[in-house]
Amino acid sequence: MQLKIMPKKKRLSAGRAPLMLFLCQMISALEVPLDPKLLEDLVQPPTITQQSPKDYIIDPRENIVIQCEAKGKPPPSFSWTRNGTHFDIDKDPLVTMKPGSGTLIINIMSEGKAETYEGVYQCTARNERGAAISNNIVIRPSRSPLWTKEKLEPITLRNGQSLVLPCRPPIGLPPPIIFWMDNSFQRLPQSERVSQGLNGDLYFSNVLPEDTREDYICYARFNHTQTIQQKQPISVKVISVDELNDTIAANLSDTEFYGAKSHRQRPPAFLTPDGNTSRKEELRGNVLSLECIAEGLPTPIIYWIKEDGTLPINRTFYRNFKKTLQIVQVTEADSGNYQCIAKNALGAIHHTISVTVKAAPYWIIAPQNLVLSPEEDGALICRASGNPKPRISWLSNGVPIEIAPDDPSRKIDGDTIIFSKVQERSSAVYQCNASNEYGYLLANAFVNVLAEPPRILTSANTLYQVIANRPALLDCAFFGSPLPTIEWFKDAKGSALREDIYVLHENGTLEIPVAQKDSTGTYTCVARNKLGMAKNDVHLEIKDPTRIIKQPEYAVVQRGSTVSFECKVKHDHTLIPTVTWLKDHGELPSDGRFTVDKDHLVVADVSDDDGGTYTCVANTTLDNVSASAVLSVVDVPNPPFDLELTDQLDRSVQLSWTPGDDNNSPITKFIIEYEDAMHEPGLWHHQTEVPGTQTTAQLKLSPYVNYSFRVMAENNLGRSLPSEASEQYLTKAAEPDKNPTAVEGLGSEPDNLVITWKPLNGFESNGPGLQYKVSWRQKDGDDEWTSVVVANVSKYIVSGTPTFVPYLIKVQALNDAGFAPEPAVVMGHSGEDLPMVAPGNVRVNVVNSTLAEVHWDPVPLKSIRGHLQGYRIYYWKAQSSLTRNRRHLEKKILTFQGSKTHGMLPGLEPFSHYSLNVRVVNGKGEGPASADKVFSTPEGVPSAPSSLKIVNPTLDSLTLEWEPPSHPNGILTEYTLKYQPINSTHELGPLVDLKIPANKTRWTLKNLNFSTRYKFYFYAQTAAGSGSQITEEAITTVDEAMASRQVDIATQGWFIGLMCAVALLILILLIVCFIRRNKGGKYPVKEKEDAHADPEIQPMKEDDGTFGEYR
Repeated sequence: MQLKIMPKKKRLSAGRAPLMLFLCQMISALEVPLDPKLLEDLVQPPTITQQSPKDYIIDPRENIVIQCEAKGKPPPSFSWTRNGTHFDIDKDPLVTMKPGSGTLIINIMSEGKAETYEGVYQCTARNERGAAISNNIVIRPSRSPLWTKEKLEPITLRNGQSLVLPCRPPIGLPPPIIFWMDNSFQRLPQSERVSQGLNGDLYFSNVLPEDTREDYICYARFNHTQTIQQKQPISVKVISVDELNDTIAANLSDTEFYGAKSHRQRPPAFLTPDGNTSRKEELRGNVLSLECIAEGLPTPIIYWIKEDGTLPINRTFYRNFKKTLQIVQVTEADSGNYQCIAKNALGAIHHTISVTVKAAPYWIIAPQNLVLSPEEDGALICRASGNPKPRISWLSNGVPIEIAPDDPSRKIDGDTIIFSKVQERSSAVYQCNASNEYGYLLANAFVNVLAEPPRILTSANTLYQVIANRPALLDCAFFGSPLPTIEWFKDAKGSALREDIYVLHENGTLEIPVAQKDSTGTYTCVARNKLGMAKNDVHLEIKDPTRIIKQPEYAVVQRGSTVSFECKVKHDHTLIPTVTWLKDHGELPSDGRFTVDKDHLVVADVSDDDGGTYTCVANTTLDNVSASAVLSVVDVPNPPFDLELTDQLDRSVQLSWTPGDDNNSPITKFIIEYEDAMHEPGLWHHQTEVPGTQTTAQLKLSPYVNYSFRVMAENNLGRSLPSEASEQYLTKAAEPDKNPTAVEGLGSEPDNLVITWKPLNGFESNGPGLQYKVSWRQKDGDDEWTSVVVANVSKYIVSGTPTFVPYLIKVQALNDAGFAPEPAVVMGHSGEDLPMVAPGNVRVNVVNSTLAEVHWDPVPLKSIRGHLQGYRIYYWKAQSSLTRNRRHLEKKILTFQGSKTHGMLPGLEPFSHYSLNVRVVNGKGEGPASADKVFSTPEGVPSAPSSLKIVNPTLDSLTLEWEPPSHPNGILTEYTLKYQPINSTHELGPLVDLKIPANKTRWTLKNLNFSTRYKFYFYAQTAAGSGSQITEEAITTVDEAMASRQVDIATQGWFIGLMCAVALLILILLIVCFIRRNKGGKYPVKEKEDAHADPEIQPMKEDDGTFGEYR
């Protein structure tokens, strides 16, 4: 009877079900379900659950524990055999068995020896249904014997010879681990030249003087006993040919001396293995280790190939500097010829290892427990493989089946036992043994014949909650013998579920492939066999899926900034989700910079390590969803490194470097700077730039510079820190490539020539001993060049020169290596002196009362004695035509550049007397002044009167007082007074024009209206015209009688009513104006503006001008 089937689906088909069940019963059967309640009631043959390993090496210092655990119903009893015979534990006081167990405990710590209990042990677990047996357990105590005492002679050999230091450790159980150390317990360094072989020996492909030492010690570590044994130290001395010749010189002839050939290079030869071929046998599943160690000079390199095949990629490893080839989990397919090749510059040799992979038995099909009901059929299959092919033998209850009690329901067919129409007495435990020369396999499998009505093992009323549109699996674990049939019903309906939307698994599970909301309900599982029926109800609820409606998004941020990821979750209202954030599929760093709230993950002060994939995982009890986003942390690049200078020439060098990390933003360019440690230490200059894809640059160099270079990388976020400086490179000295610039020749005194230039800097000097060759001669003469060599300065003074003579000048650089190219010739002049001649024929043309034009004749060029800068006019107001005051005023200066011979004098005062003279100007200063020239300006219009005030107002008169103009600009002829009344609405009345003599400063106007405001316009006049006006306003006084009448009227009722009506009308007009203005209309103020216009812009009949605007 089958109790548990692999989840192979079958549709509910009444016709096919019996056939499938029959086939399953015939070919396989599994264990009784391990339900505790079921196990309490069912009998079951013994099953071994735990046992010691087949090859059991024990520590002789501890008690021996041989494990044997088994289960069964009723609980099994245990017995042991030792070396094939019954082991009576009651007769040995040192041996006890754990209660309820078959495990043996042998107490050798109090007395006894472990060697006494060496042997082969086997455990048997037995109850009324059969007997199970353990493997044969071989007990052996571990051994760690001492090294055999031996006297080791010192080893002396020549430099370059090969050497093998033997270890030969004592034979222990298990074999020891070998390693070589010195007296200080420091492991000896190993390399391609010196290495330890698989046998523990130390191999030298060739020796060097540094291999000389007296403490080559081989150690053997025995892990079981935790002890280390030590071999006697080996002394090795490596001597050179010269030392060897010195040692034997007294005893050998010249022909017997060692020559240099004693340590010449030689082709490889194998130290191990011997010969050209060897054989290796390994068991399937083990590690295949092949070794080739060669000697030679130079040290050979080892290569491995497999003839007619390739080495398995994922199982091949190289150890011990490729001298050992290892293939793990070796299989029969790894058999074949393997070739190791030792190669150096002088040749190559090879060794072929023929590998054969054998196999201890391994299972193809191990026998499985059978639970059958009476009259059922079944089979036990025991199928194994190995190399050579294993032999299969059967036992029943631990007894070879050939001598076991006969069972008519049982038939043996090689590796299969076939059972037909079994009865309860057919219950037994069968053992299958598969063995060959390399080992054996032993498996127990019971046949348990039971007659049991159906039982449903799934808990009643189990609630299943499933997410919509996902499969729903409703369990109905069952047991019965014979095998029950299973049917499912929904919501107590009469017919079994047979629709296509349901799938019934052979273990009783009902599957709804795509559960929907209408799948919710109660489902009933019914199990039947010929002995009875059982049923069970389970309940199904369908929930809405959890969804992430706002997923985190890809982010690129700069190091040090803050980034936020959003994750918004929608879920079934009856489920409580938990949201977890992961980084690179692991937990978030335990760092205060990471903060998580309901929907967000915030990372502050982002660092490079924070880059990666961030995943939001929303979990409920039924489902989980996730969404991920990548965070790229960007920043300026890391500095380049590993700067290297190659192709070093006199005028160029190649610089190469390794870029630093671009911090997730591609490098766009590299900036190269240089330092001149000889001339400007600590100061870095720009050299060149190259694209970001380039890591080398050909740099142009100057002579005699001690260069260092550094490189900076730049991306879209900025520039990296500079790299470490490269090594220094001093270029050879050479003659200068260029001459000084800014060469000038100017005299500081009338009799000298000062030659100046901008000197070369240290970088431009191209070599030591920088000097300058200064040369000069007169431009217009036939003199030869005069030259002088000066030190590294920036000027040279030539004395005794004529005044202001043109010179040709050149300055050439030179150093210890030679002269710079021929310099350019520039022109200069010797020193200037003051001009000797004053301009002549000075003429003045008065243009108007404030402007005059001056003309003069130029002075001769030779008299200038320098560079003509221009002409300078000194002028001053000598006296006023009005005041006749003869005191001199401050002089004013106007300079006219170049060779101009005329100029304008602006800003003169009208009606004034002026004097002026003209002087020529050069770089040294001014020449003598011309004779003073006197001229006068005509009258002009006066300024406004200095003040105007109104005094003594009466009912019909006003008195005006004023001060004359501060600048009359001529002789005043008269004053003009204009005035007009202003009414209460600021409208102007008729204008009255009045002429007042020039000698007056006071005037009274009579016959004016009382209580009236007047505006006055007042200005002075000369023969040139009218001056600027001054304005003022004043009011005549109020008549008291009229005022009292006005008060009486104001107290009358009709007057008060009239004023109220007027006020109401004004209010209405204001409202109308406000509305029109809001609609964008324009308020007609033009009339009032015209009414208030200044009299100067109104047409007047008078001929003496217009009046200004009144404001």
